[in-house]
Amino acid sequence: MGLKIPKVMIAAVKSGSGKTTITCAFLKQLLCRKKHPVSFKCGPDYIDPMFHEQVLKIPSKNLDTFFSDASQIQALYEMELPGHDIAVLEGVMGLYDGLGGIREEGSSYHLAKTLDVPVILVVDAHGMGKSVIPLIAGFLQYDEKKLIKGVILNRTSKMFFDTIAPLIEEELAIKALGCIPNEKELTIGSRHLGLILPEEMEELNFQLEKAGQLLEKYVDVDAMIGIAESAFWEKEETVTEEGKPEEKEDLEEKAYSGKVTIFSQAIFSGKNKLYDRENSGTNTIPPRIAVAKDEAFCFYYRDNLRMLEHYGAELVFFSPLHDEKLPENIHGLLLGGGYPELYAKQLEENESMRKSIKEALEQQLPSLAECGGFMYLHDTLTDREGTTYQMAGVIPAECQYTGKLVRFGYVEVQLPQGLTEKKTAERSEPEKIKAHEFHYFDSTANGEDCIATKPVTGRSWKCIHASDDHFWGFPHLYYPSDPKFVKWFLERTEKHI
Repeated sequence: MGLKIPKVMIAAVKSGSGKTTITCAFLKQLLCRKKHPVSFKCGPDYIDPMFHEQVLKIPSKNLDTFFSDASQIQALYEMELPGHDIAVLEGVMGLYDGLGGIREEGSSYHLAKTLDVPVILVVDAHGMGKSVIPLIAGFLQYDEKKLIKGVILNRTSKMFFDTIAPLIEEELAIKALGCIPNEKELTIGSRHLGLILPEEMEELNFQLEKAGQLLEKYVDVDAMIGIAESAFWEKEETVTEEGKPEEKEDLEEKAYSGKVTIFSQAIFSGKNKLYDRENSGTNTIPPRIAVAKDEAFCFYYRDNLRMLEHYGAELVFFSPLHDEKLPENIHGLLLGGGYPELYAKQLEENESMRKSIKEALEQQLPSLAECGGFMYLHDTLTDREGTTYQMAGVIPAECQYTGKLVRFGYVEVQLPQGLTEKKTAERSEPEKIKAHEFHYFDSTANGEDCIATKPVTGRSWKCIHASDDHFWGFPHLYYPSDPKFVKWFLERTEKHI
């Protein structure tokens, strides 16, 4: 571990500044230069990584400093680097916007500090003149680690950029890398989480190709790469007790092992497997977990799925939209998030699948369902047009579009005592799993078995349907924040093997 490759973060002054468009354009240009980039998304958003994947044809990974501590972030970042020669990280919201909008934790800047990544700041300069200079100056003043190395002005003309760039560089001593003209054909349509799904975007590839061409024409891409190349990791020489420098391989192994926690071992080490045919110390038959994966259900953190796999589970993907029934010989069910409301008619029409899922859960098949998957389990779902559709009918309740954002942001979900461990008279500290919520829909039965708490304000509410064989609710869970939760779920599946 400790692989050194160039790295850079594309961040912005605020949401809607063009981070994703410019990130994808940069990735396109890197590919044109025969580079082998790997991409990351700061924060919990599922959709922006899908755009990276559309460009790269490889998965993009979330890195979230609320979900994971510094050593975990470092390990999760490093594990993706082999085979790549440059890392591109896309920020979230404004550069300094973290928990509750007021803390550094969870912000793009927090991640940049954690990984020591140079930052290119995207500024939406539409409708601005010289005022763009004090705006940038304020961001530079807040940059205690001096990570901001360049700026790109978005939605402005080349004529204005050529006029303002010398002033920016003279007054602020920061590189003005270029501009992106205000072209409507580059506007990526909005949806719940800020961007619509790539598979549903008309002419998406044309847009991304166009963005790459504009970046090449109006922005100094070589200078962007140069900023990334300035970020090679520097290792301090460590001296042994005998006074001799340690071998490089030993240094890297010690540095890596010092970072690895139970969390990271569970994700990318086979040591913690619960099920392994070749290890008599574990259960010999791995559980088969059916995972809903199609246009309606597509929101999964890679770390969650990877953790299930590295504990030894076999993931079997299926489509609630297109398949007739659940896969054969399964021992558990995972219904992730997505947009079931956009495919409610098709989900309703697939009666055989709805029946298959209901019958399986009535027979106590262990199951996890979050957000979109939770909505699908209701009796009915009413979309934003007011049309009501029949769903799986597992939860005797209705799910409806409210016209407003019901929940948004990070939460810690306190698990019921006894769910993942034996009940005791006293428990010093409640067991919690970290999660994120973002939904415009609400349920007439959100569940009352857990307590969700906001990390900044401390505001809390009851949520989630939880019992010995299921865990259903709106929060998107991050499994590695509580490995016991994953073990609990897999242990429940043993009854069905």
